[in-house]
Amino acid sequence: MQNHIYYIRYALRFADMQIPELVTVFNSQVQNRGWSSMRAFHNQALIDEFQRRGIDTSAITDGHTINFAHPIIYDLQENKLTFIS
Repeated sequence: MQNHIYYIRYALRFADMQIPELVTVFNSQVQNRGWSSMRAFHNQALIDEFQRRGIDTSAITDGHTINFAHPIIYDLQENKLTFIS
């Protein structure tokens, strides 16, 4: 997937964003039940960018699936993403 042109385009765009912007992008996908290959490239590039920055993403992904059921926040102290309660 990471060699696909659309994944690369999303990855480059996300690399230029600040963490709050990435969180906003994630939260814009919450409860979105539509699916396409473009969304798959988008979502994987987004998760990969969080992980590239060393952010703990265990609340939203198990490495195989991504959970878009709830919005998230970034916990700077813990350097991880958590669901908004």
